[in-house]
Amino acid sequence: MTQSRAALPLVAVLTGAGISTDSGIPDYRGPNGLWRRDPEAEKLVTYDYYVSDPDIRRRSWQMRLQGPARHAEPNAAHRAVAALEQRGFPVRVLTQNVDGLHQRAGLSARKVLELHGTAREVVCLACHERGPMEDALARVEAGEEDPACRSCGGVLKSATVMFGERLDPMVIGEAMGIAKACQVFFAVGSSLQVQPAASLAGIAAEHGARLVIVNAEPTPYDDVAHEVVREPIGTALPRLLAALSA
Repeated sequence: MTQSRAALPLVAVLTGAGISTDSGIPDYRGPNGLWRRDPEAEKLVTYDYYVSDPDIRRRSWQMRLQGPARHAEPNAAHRAVAALEQRGFPVRVLTQNVDGLHQRAGLSARKVLELHGTAREVVCLACHERGPMEDALARVEAGEEDPACRSCGGVLKSATVMFGERLDPMVIGEAMGIAKACQVFFAVGSSLQVQPAASLAGIAAEHGARLVIVNAEPTPYDDVAHEVVREPIGTALPRLLAALSA
């Protein structure tokens, strides 16, 4: 028998880098993570280095131009979350990722809370004007090594929260509200080590949600989870979400 829409549980899905590895985007802290392979790469997304060093900015633009995230496509896990919404479930995604793949998979943009911002846009550090990342990358391809804001000449950066920047307190507040209100909380592909985003799993469990962790490596919240799944995310998450809607 099909559940009525009113009876369906609110499902929150916290997603980290692990959900996008099947799309060709490497994670950061896993066994083969970017920071383990190239510790210097962390400087490219560290605010103080980026603002003070033009060479870091030039390398950062090249990383975005040539990196796999630019042309990445949603994978089965992203599509499974979007399909859950299409089946009528109230779904909210709290993502630590900046790749925009949940939206590209078909999930309503208003259902996605991007905790660390988005790499699909750029922002000027002087006048705060925003624009498409693709426009900035086209300028880099045309020969501008460190494109400046066309409105004021200020430094442009991706509209992501770099290391050394504060997360938007309003976004975090909204995420905490969702964690407290949901009945089911999936933590997917996240090490659950970066605060305050990681604490959302604990908040959900404390407020009575069923906590399911899907991650290749152990996390600090495994002991409070109702279920811990170590299977590949691309097969595990579609199966888990399909069972939820059965």
